[in-house]
Amino acid sequence: MLDTVLTVWFLLTAASTAYVAYDLLARTPAMGVMKLGWTLVLLYTGPVGLALYLASCRKPGAQDHQTFVAPRWKQALGSTIHCLAGDATGIIVAGAITTAIGFPMGVDLVFEYAAGFTFGLLIFQALFRKAMRGGSYLAAVRATVLPEWLSMNALMAGMIPVMVLLMSRDMGAMEPTSIRFWGVMSLATIVGGLLAYPVNWWLVATGLKHGMGSSRALGKGGHDPAQQPEVPTASAVAQVAITSITLAMLLVGLAVAAVLGDLSMRAPR
Repeated sequence: MLDTVLTVWFLLTAASTAYVAYDLLARTPAMGVMKLGWTLVLLYTGPVGLALYLASCRKPGAQDHQTFVAPRWKQALGSTIHCLAGDATGIIVAGAITTAIGFPMGVDLVFEYAAGFTFGLLIFQALFRKAMRGGSYLAAVRATVLPEWLSMNALMAGMIPVMVLLMSRDMGAMEPTSIRFWGVMSLATIVGGLLAYPVNWWLVATGLKHGMGSSRALGKGGHDPAQQPEVPTASAVAQVAITSITLAMLLVGLAVAAVLGDLSMRAPR
């Protein structure tokens, strides 16, 4: 029964991803990195991602796209999409490789965190920052290290317990060749995204991250600077506080996984 449900889910996911990819190419003027981000996120979130795309990004018939994506909640969602597209991609690819090798789940998590952070920072965060603000790629990387780290902590705080708890109860879900593995990763990405959203809302509100961009704004890309401060407004105290909160979230996620799951488990050989 579970495999049947997952089969239906991934058929809907394929249809949702194809629709969004076509719509982004044909009618919705999102920025290039944003288009790639949405497409990847749809692969992991399926109909859930489709609903979010329709509500927050798809160009309405008459309204200007830049105006449509301007509300803060949509900007924060766009920032979260950047996070999911980069971080979740790195996490899922690393998870597929390390479980296939046979690493214990505790070791898997270390590689997944490192891969997710690296891929998210160097591809989605830095490239998007460079497209929005210009300047060098290296400067964009330096400017996005902190926001990427905070977002990554929140994402993994949600993904870790989902992955460990479900795989501890179904060893077959650790096999990358099993549809259950991809079902776990899909659910983990959705849960992780829910936890990452409030952090991304704060990052966008304080100017530490960018939100939903439109390729028709500012000529090259991005939304009206009036909608978001050019210079980060978060104080050092606020940044320390939010860093502490995301680290606490990550530790709680790890604790739940360790207590209720099995970090020593390996994929069946």
